[in-house]
Amino acid sequence: MALGKWITAGLGIAALGGAAAYAQYRSIEKPAYDPVLTEDAFQLRDYAPMIVAQVTHSGERGRALNSGFRRLAAYIFAEDRPGANKDKIAMTSPVIQDRAEARIAMTSPVMQNAVEEGSWRTLFVMPGQYTLETLPKPPEDITLMEVPARRMASVTFNGWGGQRDLIAMERMLREWMAKKDLEATGDAEYAFYDAPMVPGPMRRNEVMIPVASD
Repeated sequence: MALGKWITAGLGIAALGGAAAYAQYRSIEKPAYDPVLTEDAFQLRDYAPMIVAQVTHSGERGRALNSGFRRLAAYIFAEDRPGANKDKIAMTSPVIQDRAEARIAMTSPVMQNAVEEGSWRTLFVMPGQYTLETLPKPPEDITLMEVPARRMASVTFNGWGGQRDLIAMERMLREWMAKKDLEATGDAEYAFYDAPMVPGPMRRNEVMIPVASD
């Protein structure tokens, strides 16, 4: 499957429309990282520590993502937050999703099922100004967690980030990792950078896999 199906030419996609929504996405805070290696749409990155808010839902991946997004949005926008602190937290990008339980063997039929069904975590990265101590206390079903510095292999692609695309891109990323002798240290994570009004060709999605550092 050709990688070019998902990769677009950067600024040229603005001509397709939705430039305002795309510009808004560009201005949102994103996790800090240093690029170690870049090759076409693939990249090896060293991420700085970050704090995330996470919630878990079971079922089909897309529905679990929607439910997780709404739940976390209610927390950061102070719509469903206990206590007196009703200050809103700024939205960041991307929204990250991964499996809440260990991944099973990756034959094609099993991998399809692994992406569609299961228990899924949805994560919002908290703005860099906060610590675990200064963030508002979340409801009981939302957990705040500090993610330590780590190295991630990633592949970036455009589109709606559906099951087929995630499966294909994860497979291609693992093939690239094998060529670069990169050892996975965890399961794949899916990163979605854009609001729903951003057109598919302008959307940025990534599959990321933690790898061992040198």
